[in-house]
Amino acid sequence: MYLLDTVVLSEFRKRNRDIGVLTWIRSVAPSDLFISVVTIGEIELGIEKQREIDTRFAEELSRWLDTTLRIYSNQILGMDIGVAKRWGRLAARIGNRGMDLAIAATALESGLTVVTRNVSDFAPTGVAMLDPFSGVRQA
Repeated sequence: MYLLDTVVLSEFRKRNRDIGVLTWIRSVAPSDLFISVVTIGEIELGIEKQREIDTRFAEELSRWLDTTLRIYSNQILGMDIGVAKRWGRLAARIGNRGMDLAIAATALESGLTVVTRNVSDFAPTGVAMLDPFSGVRQA
C-alpha cells in the first residue's frame, strides 16, 4: 500500500501528466492509495500563496483539492501519537523538522511505501519509496 507525496498527488491535476505516473497509478488498486494530512496542508499552503498571484487559478486548485478529498475521504491519514513520536525521533536523528519527515513518519507507522519524485528528501528516513516518474523503487 502507498502514501502519495504532494508532488505525485499534484501530478493528477495536470493536463500533461507524466506517463510513468499514469502507468503506475493504473496498476494500483485505488483502495491501496493513501494521503497524509500533511500533504493536504502543503497543497492548501500553495493555494493560499496563489490567491495573491492568480485568484482564478487558486479557486481551480481549491476545487480540485475538494474533489480529491471527497475521493480519498476514507484514505486520509492523520497525525496520531505514534506518528508524532516517530517524527520527533526522525527530526532529532536527521537534523531537520521538514514536512517530508512527517510524511515519512506516517508511512513508517502505517507500513506504507511513500510515492514521490523527491527520493533524496526521504532517503535519510529509511522509509520504503517508489518514484513513478523514473520507476525506481527503494526498500
